[in-house]
Amino acid sequence: MRKIVLFGFAMLFFVQCTSIKKHNKHLNDLIAEEKLKSDVDFTYRKLQELHPNLYWYISKEALDYKFDSLKSTLTKPMTSFNFYKKLSPVVAAVRQGHLVVYPPTKLLSKGETKALIKRGTGPFSQFDFDLFNGKLYVVKNKSYDKTIQPGTEVIAVNGTKPIDLITEYNHYYSSDGYNTTYKTNYSGKRFSTLFSNENGIKDSLQFDFKFDDSLKTITIKRKAEDTTGEHLKKIQKKLALKDKTKSKEIRKKKRINGYYSAEKNYNRNLHFLEKDSSVAIMKIRSFKIGDYKTFYRESFSKITGYQSKTLIIDLRNNGGGRVTEIADLYSYLADSTFVFLDKSEVVSKSSLFKGAYFNGGSFGFKALKTIFSPIIYSYLLLTVHKNQNGKNYYATQTTPHKVSKNAFKGKIYILINGGSFSASCIISSNLKGSKRAYFIGEETGGAFNGTVAGFMPRVKLPNTGIQIRIGLMYIAAPFKTTIEGRGIFPDMEIIPTIEDRIKENDPEMNWILDDIKIRKKDISEILKNKMSL
Repeated sequence: MRKIVLFGFAMLFFVQCTSIKKHNKHLNDLIAEEKLKSDVDFTYRKLQELHPNLYWYISKEALDYKFDSLKSTLTKPMTSFNFYKKLSPVVAAVRQGHLVVYPPTKLLSKGETKALIKRGTGPFSQFDFDLFNGKLYVVKNKSYDKTIQPGTEVIAVNGTKPIDLITEYNHYYSSDGYNTTYKTNYSGKRFSTLFSNENGIKDSLQFDFKFDDSLKTITIKRKAEDTTGEHLKKIQKKLALKDKTKSKEIRKKKRINGYYSAEKNYNRNLHFLEKDSSVAIMKIRSFKIGDYKTFYRESFSKITGYQSKTLIIDLRNNGGGRVTEIADLYSYLADSTFVFLDKSEVVSKSSLFKGAYFNGGSFGFKALKTIFSPIIYSYLLLTVHKNQNGKNYYATQTTPHKVSKNAFKGKIYILINGGSFSASCIISSNLKGSKRAYFIGEETGGAFNGTVAGFMPRVKLPNTGIQIRIGLMYIAAPFKTTIEGRGIFPDMEIIPTIEDRIKENDPEMNWILDDIKIRKKDISEILKNKMSL
């Protein structure tokens, strides 16, 4: 049996390696125009079969015209990458942020990835970049060249102007609806990926920098790891392991809070601001990894025990995650029994089955799925229902929820920005609509009135091999706004500057802390006046 299992893993590894080699070998092949046109038709057909509310932000006539116009421009053979640049703006016209066309780029095997990591930190990874007013800045320098100050503008990289590449790629993807803060927030952070899409992964890059009107050109090479330092870390780690209690606590925290090893930070954190613990601050980077049920249960138990009067939840740059998690979190924030979501629209009973259940996975995994397919299909037949409007709906998180026993009763502040997307917008829509929280920051990157996400399979185009991620469910909170295609607007708009970013100043949080002080002062004055009467 053991030999059979090992043989299976060996065959899987061989198939993966062969697939990667085949993919890379044909990246620069010219694909005939008829095959390109066939992939255009295939793309539109799959969108119509799988994507609910496809014509939410664009009419059918307008989208038909875009796809027909695209086919008319395909008059000669081209590579899959050049085809990606033609197809993605048309798909982006649907204006759904979860609908993504992935560029066909060179893939690395596990061995190649390990070898690359061993060679050290790449040039781009030695900096944190951000976009402000159409300019790309270094906001953190982690390179060996300490002369590069935070706040230095990046004029060009290997002759490429950042804003030119960012502007081009802004046509290749979309936020939800007509929102602009999503792209503004992510463009600077994505620049290194965009550059690598065009030029591949480089071991050295020539940067043209500008600081205080002074221009200079610096070549940044891949930074080899400090082996001496690594050795010291290993020794320190072994010493730390001797303290078993501490080590156990750390492992438990990583499991519950979720831990990002690359960034060396926790996905969820709770801390108390003042000595009397009257202000609790909860930072949630995403609704993905970690044991969220335990985290929220223990956190709100502490908040209740400490009798905190104010809760600040930081959802800035939270790109979303599990619907089950945000529904659980909302049960600690709502002030009465609630219904968290409307019924989710789907194209048909079979769209979830074909699109999500059978899409992706190895041959063996698909075979296993086939065995259980009658059970799954029967389940979908029972749970997907056609409404009076003729549309199909899948019910999830639609039954009344009771608030948790440790539900927070005090003042809630929510921090948001253009990086707040997907699930973080769904819970924000509930909090905003129920008037349960006060919002500070900038308009979210996701829409108030819902998004098309849920199950999101990747569909592979048959001729070019390009993959498209398609959301299968229109998910929305019960609360709606008349301003269509826009995000959750803050009650107090505060947008950080490049100076704030460099100095690690947090104007949004500072405003909240000042507001708390003012409220405390006002309450004290009211109490004094009452006592004097």
